[in-house]
Amino acid sequence: MSNFGRVLTAMITPFKADGSVDYAVAEALAAHLVNHGTDSLVICGTTGESPTLSWDEEYELFKVVQQATAGKAKIIAGTGSNSTQEAIAATQKADKLGLDGSLQVVPYYNKPPQAGLYQHFRAIAEATPDLPIILYNIPGRTGQNLLPETVARLAEIPNIIAVKEASGNLDQVSQVRRLTPAEFSIYSGDDSLTLPMLAVGGQGVISVASHLVGDLLQQMIQSFANGQSQTAIQIHLQLFPLFKVLFATTNPIPVKAALRLQGWQVGTTRLPLDDDSNEIESLLQPVMHELALLQADRRTSQIA
Repeated sequence: MSNFGRVLTAMITPFKADGSVDYAVAEALAAHLVNHGTDSLVICGTTGESPTLSWDEEYELFKVVQQATAGKAKIIAGTGSNSTQEAIAATQKADKLGLDGSLQVVPYYNKPPQAGLYQHFRAIAEATPDLPIILYNIPGRTGQNLLPETVARLAEIPNIIAVKEASGNLDQVSQVRRLTPAEFSIYSGDDSLTLPMLAVGGQGVISVASHLVGDLLQQMIQSFANGQSQTAIQIHLQLFPLFKVLFATTNPIPVKAALRLQGWQVGTTRLPLDDDSNEIESLLQPVMHELALLQADRRTSQIA
């Protein structure tokens, strides 16, 4: 199994009012997450709005978060691309920064066949042989599914150590588990499917909800590992409305709105993501209130 832990947070990228990256808030948020259930941080992934970040912004974020966590969490760089050469260059640069791993998304838009996907990931892994790599399968965004048989071939490469499965298909996850060695890790890419994936051999989750409930996610996974399935189910059902509302519209619009409701100055999303704050906040507020996650709820609990 990977040493990245069980709860990996796919961290948002904070922006200032002028649209520039707010590195100070990124530093503070990273430190907060590590103190509230996060084992590893994935920087500049889908939730981090990587498509609208420049490479220079991404590298600065890697450095800022690395400094903020001071070895308390693993830092995984989202350095994937639909250009193999660009992915190699970005991953090599992240490797030189001393980061702990790389998340490599399935190439998007150009829709390579399975043989091309295999060669793409193999080339990246061979160019950075000492850097652990997590494959990232999210066909709803990339237009291409990384099949279990291809994952199994890639798992034979020593530094390809895990897959983030966001296909939403438990049958596929089961087949990946059947075809890969026990030490190859499977992470849920959907918060609502974390517990079901644990039941078929998953290790944990690369999470959005952990921005808000990282400690509870740790408790759910630990309960399952301890054989306390009813406790794990209870936590899952308690958090399920939050899991769903955080994807009521395109990620990361809802989670950024949720963080603002907690008082975090994370800004909005960059275009073309359209952040309709009023609408999403009206959906978030009752769910967050039920879990005592709103800024006002937290103040009240501190007074009590």
